Amino acid sequence: MEIDALLQQIDIGEDQDYEFKLANGGLPKDIWETISAFANTDGGYIILGISEKHDRFSILGIRKPQTLQKEFWDNHNNPQKLSMPICSNSDVEVKTVHQHQLLVIHVPRSTRTQRPVYINNNPMTGTYKRNYEGDYRCSKDEVQQMFRDANDEPQDFQILDKFDLNDLDSETLKTFRQRFSNREPDHPWLALDDRKLLYQLGGWRCDRHSGHEGLTVAGLLMFGRERSILDAFPHYQLDYQERLSNNPEERWTYRVTLDGKWEANLFNFYYRVYVRLVNDLDVPFQLDRDAVRKGETHVHEALREALVNTLIHAAYQSTRPIQIVKLLDGYIFSNPGRLRIPLHRLYEGGLSDARNPNLQKMFQMLGLGEKAGSGFGKILRAWKEQQWLIPLVSEKLDIEVTSVILPMTSFIPEDVEAELKGIVGNAYCQLSELDRIILVLAHQFEEISNLDIQRYRREHPRDISERLRNLVKNGWLNQSGRCRGTRYTLSSHNHSEQLSLLPNSEHYELSSEHYELSSEHYELSSEHYGNLLKVAAPIREKGRINKDLVKQVILELCSEHYLTLRTLAELLGRKSNSIRNHYVNPMIDEGLLELKYPEQINHPQQAYKAVPKLDQAIN
Repeated sequence: MEIDALLQQIDIGEDQDYEFKLANGGLPKDIWETISAFANTDGGYIILGISEKHDRFSILGIRKPQTLQKEFWDNHNNPQKLSMPICSNSDVEVKTVHQHQLLVIHVPRSTRTQRPVYINNNPMTGTYKRNYEGDYRCSKDEVQQMFRDANDEPQDFQILDKFDLNDLDSETLKTFRQRFSNREPDHPWLALDDRKLLYQLGGWRCDRHSGHEGLTVAGLLMFGRERSILDAFPHYQLDYQERLSNNPEERWTYRVTLDGKWEANLFNFYYRVYVRLVNDLDVPFQLDRDAVRKGETHVHEALREALVNTLIHAAYQSTRPIQIVKLLDGYIFSNPGRLRIPLHRLYEGGLSDARNPNLQKMFQMLGLGEKAGSGFGKILRAWKEQQWLIPLVSEKLDIEVTSVILPMTSFIPEDVEAELKGIVGNAYCQLSELDRIILVLAHQFEEISNLDIQRYRREHPRDISERLRNLVKNGWLNQSGRCRGTRYTLSSHNHSEQLSLLPNSEHYELSSEHYELSSEHYELSSEHYGNLLKVAAPIREKGRINKDLVKQVILELCSEHYLTLRTLAELLGRKSNSIRNHYVNPMIDEGLLELKYPEQINHPQQAYKAVPKLDQAIN
């Protein structure tokens, strides 16, 4: 790490990627929790020799760096302390800053086969992950999923005890045979009975060591009865939604989920959903009787790949649902489980590591899904041909969910450009092409990082960082987090200093991204905005503050209208992640806040309102 970058980070403070510790009395005891957290999340730096007072950090240095280094390596290489060595020699170095010596420890992100990285020889109590505010101990379910992902044995090849062919839906298996026969009429497997066919597909297995045989996870998920699947996976949930209405009160216009009206296995879900995904695409298209490859375009092929990938890469032991969302201007595919390959390798293509390869094989026998890591490349190709925004892959490490966002939006549509001009004002004409692309990406994805922008531009990351700083300095972007964890969002339209840039600023109807006022017009006067700032002032103007007071202020802010997380963060002068994790989510659990979109927690226009007290509700 360069000295200038280190000084800048000390001035900024701790965040997702940096932890400062004093180390006056030797190696801090809690350093190992942070090492576990960084390794199991996205990596980071620990800087020893930094003092914190009143949310300000200062350099005090360390007295005996060689002694600290020896103590670090002794424990780092001790399996009783750390489950496996995660750092290399080049990751630990002494830096001299202003005549003070600091020990800088870089903790790399662990691979899936290394996780969980845990301490004190106990994975269930010694596994940690990182969020913006610090380290937290992983739950039993999180640890077990890490162990499953670390194992090279397919997660869908396990034999399910006390499950048999009676747990399968015969109509589903019959339809699979028909589609398989239509594609490969002379295939020898078609002559096999159901059990032998399942054996060839990976849906039935015989353990060669124990002699035990039975239905596998893949067989049950692909062909099973809904009740049987839920017996094996109590949190199993498939959710397809169409949100094709401009009415914010209408959460979805069509939905496929587990409702008892169909056998909700993966085979049936795929064929119900795929037709809905493509039935109104504005491109030439024909579908054969098996819903595959007859005059279809690359966009249809891409949507098929995205749907199959979501199903074969999902972690079905998770409590999170598989969710597919069709929007007016794009699609979102989300599955429980982290990526099993590095993100940059996904975009490069050529590498595949399916969590459920037997499910992958079953779909491939029907002509669905690709081998050797070419599937995502076909999605990128299709979107590039249409000159749409590049698909964005996002990992939500706190909830272990991976999402693929496929926007069907050109780079700068007229309505988006008009909105950006409203934010930037006359200066819009002086913006560089890179500036405009950054603003468009922030508009489209709501929250972006330097890495996200690199998917669209060839400029060096340093040049992108410079443009981001300039856009933040001018008030056109908001910034949260720092370094690799830095995220950027479009600035709200409701800041008083921006009123001159807005049309009809005296009576401005705020969109759902800001203050949620339905169809009412809101007079954005400096007096009223000042009142909102006064409500939040006790929190915004102080560093550390009593949590009960923060909750009280949030309830007051949300007493009349739904407010988005972004709006709350701006008013309170806090980071969005901090407000979400430490206040909003617990207050929802306590029944103090209600969601505008309760059936879709991650709705892009999600907002929160205080739940009226009983006496207020009666009145």
